[in-house]
Amino acid sequence: MTDTDHQDGDEGFLEELDTIVFGVGFAIAVAAVIAFVVAPGRATGYMDVANDVIWTGFGWWYLIVMFFLVVFVIFLIFGPWGNIKLGEEDEEPEFAFLSYFAMLYSAGIAAGIVFWGPAEAVSHYDDVSPFVGAEAQSSEAAVGAIQYTFFHWGVSAWTAYVVVALPIAYCAYRYDAPMRISTVLAPWVGIDNLETPIAKAVDILAVFATIGGVATTLGLVGSQFLVGLEWTMGVSVGDLGTILIITGMTVAFTASVALGVQKGIRRISYVNLSLFGLLTVVTFLLGPTNFITAIGTEALGTYISQFIPMSFYTGTAETGSGGVSAWVGDWTIFYWAWWFSWTPFVGLFIARISRGRTVRQVAATGVLASTGITIPWFATMGGTAIYLQDDGQADVLSAIQAYDEAGAGYPLFEALPLGGLLTALFLLLVLLFLITSADSSTLALGMLTTGGAQRPSTINRVIWGFLIGALASLLIVTGGVEALQAAAIITGGPFSIITLIAVASMALAFGTQRSLFLREEDEVDVPSSSAVASSESDPDSNSDPKTEND
Repeated sequence: MTDTDHQDGDEGFLEELDTIVFGVGFAIAVAAVIAFVVAPGRATGYMDVANDVIWTGFGWWYLIVMFFLVVFVIFLIFGPWGNIKLGEEDEEPEFAFLSYFAMLYSAGIAAGIVFWGPAEAVSHYDDVSPFVGAEAQSSEAAVGAIQYTFFHWGVSAWTAYVVVALPIAYCAYRYDAPMRISTVLAPWVGIDNLETPIAKAVDILAVFATIGGVATTLGLVGSQFLVGLEWTMGVSVGDLGTILIITGMTVAFTASVALGVQKGIRRISYVNLSLFGLLTVVTFLLGPTNFITAIGTEALGTYISQFIPMSFYTGTAETGSGGVSAWVGDWTIFYWAWWFSWTPFVGLFIARISRGRTVRQVAATGVLASTGITIPWFATMGGTAIYLQDDGQADVLSAIQAYDEAGAGYPLFEALPLGGLLTALFLLLVLLFLITSADSSTLALGMLTTGGAQRPSTINRVIWGFLIGALASLLIVTGGVEALQAAAIITGGPFSIITLIAVASMALAFGTQRSLFLREEDEVDVPSSSAVASSESDPDSNSDPKTEND
């Protein structure tokens, strides 16, 4: 099947729909848009209350689940399940590694990385984590600031995506299961039983989480683009202009790039990754190279050595009330919830492009390789921002106060040699990642609301582009970055439960016939999920499958 094998037009759009999942998801998105149009103050207030209740009362849950997922993915990379093929045993990967990695990285994290790269470390430098316990704007605070950006954007950020992607890809490419989130239930209920109310509820929850997560990202990156226009050209568009521009660009990008994975996302991802790498290298060379290298090395060491304590740190001692501290809630809990809210979208997308790869390849690429190029970016951008701020060459903190974190990158690049060119390239990178986020997220929403169609119609994707763009712009207008963070925490939390179900599904599907301690040369012969379900319901069935070569 080629990437042009999808249906367009009203007839194809109606025929492909999963009416229940699309209808409920559409109603949720429309209701959210209407609420922020009709009563923005009340809607923002309710969202803030829900956000406070979740991260103060249940912040510990996010931390525990995320750490458990990290441990499980490490087991997948180094354990005996790593050579299980996502597809037939002799099947080659659908995409070459460079294409695969570029698409995975661009869709998974890079839009947020552009927003927070210049902003996060210098913010921690000024408002120090209680875990670091250093004086603001001190050398200890600088190391701790970079350390925490590594923690927030390192291996933890990718594990939830991989955990959800793997059982979906395995069932889809081995047993023709539908490409949707409820497929994680297949090892328990069988592939033929994914139309039940429970399965529909899982897909609806995935749509709900995706709406919040994608709206958060589009809002952040969209606001960064608008700040860039004002910073570089003096163009200020106002609230109505913000709504029209972000919504319009999202719909336009979705429609124009809806050519399929091969023609659309793959090509833009190449450009994204190339420009991302170029900007990192040039900033490293033109910026405070020795400082970046020294502080990045030390921060990497403390990140590794203190990973476990950081993973469980709640800041309870600072609150005096036994809850999660405000700093942890505003940063770590927000990030973990954001990753959970992006899990259905990115998990589906990774599953979609992982045909022919092994469990080990997907897990290592998604977690280790992605972290490997994320750390140099944050070391370079964060180290440069701190150095320029401390040296008085650029007032990055004032830009953050004036424009939120969206304004951090522009004074940073302007202060470097070739500042005008670097600022223009940074603005272009923001725009390209906005395109990638819009296209890949609407692709995922299309798959979620069509029963797993790998190539949903353009009409479907444009509808989601409009709703997500409208919601993102309204959140920016009514509450800014704080509203976007609250949206991510509220929508991401419930989906953390689905990640645990995905882990259990892999344990059942991968481990039914294969011991955890078989030799590497032993045959991998994992049963279909429908076979598992039928064997459980039929006591006379043969449930003693062969696990080793004769």
